Amino acid sequence: MRLYSAFDLHSSNSYLGIIDETGKRVFKKKLPNDPEVILDSLVPFKNDVVGIVVESTYNWYWLVDLLMEEGYTVHLANPTAIQKYSGLKYADDQHDAFWLAEMLRLHILPEGYIYPKEDRPIRDLLRKRSHLMKLRTSLVISLQNIITRNNGVKIKGGKIMALTTDHAAQFLEANEDLALAGKVSKASIDFLTRQIKAIEANIEGKMALREPYAQLSLIHLDPVALSMIW
Repeated sequence: MRLYSAFDLHSSNSYLGIIDETGKRVFKKKLPNDPEVILDSLVPFKNDVVGIVVESTYNWYWLVDLLMEEGYTVHLANPTAIQKYSGLKYADDQHDAFWLAEMLRLHILPEGYIYPKEDRPIRDLLRKRSHLMKLRTSLVISLQNIITRNNGVKIKGGKIMALTTDHAAQFLEANEDLALAGKVSKASIDFLTRQIKAIEANIEGKMALREPYAQLSLIHLDPVALSMIW
């Protein structure tokens, strides 16, 4: 018997649904997000389960790793692409787990990429860099607006972010409150800049070109072909 399984994953619990090759529901249970409990629940079906679906939520890493390390074939569902099949969903479905398992059974499950475990810390660090850059940009724009609003002068973001000189202070020093606003903003911007640089230095020391990209960078394009591309 071929079984298809899926987890409706939440922050503290998961709903496990298993169906057979005809779509009949053979198991359903709400489980705590406890590795031992989850694996024990799957043991009776392990030899028949052909695939387990986990939706690509914010917290999928641990569950996918747990299942893969136990030898299960895991499919990471792409929640955005799943919407186009919503019309096929059973009206009485109370849990997404069965719907995910059903799409796997029908070979219509839109899948996402399971990013290698060893590469995820760098990706998360890059995401943190992006987050800090957005925060810094908002602070720069805010300080630019304060200066422009009170002096009619626009300072470029690069000058405001300069670590060596405070180019904004001279435009706000005449007023105590504005001076404090500028000082706090500049200090926050400088702090974020240093953190961003620290992340970049860490990543640059670890990143290396993957072989496929290295090969791609060696491709020589004929000048005529290049002109057609551009």
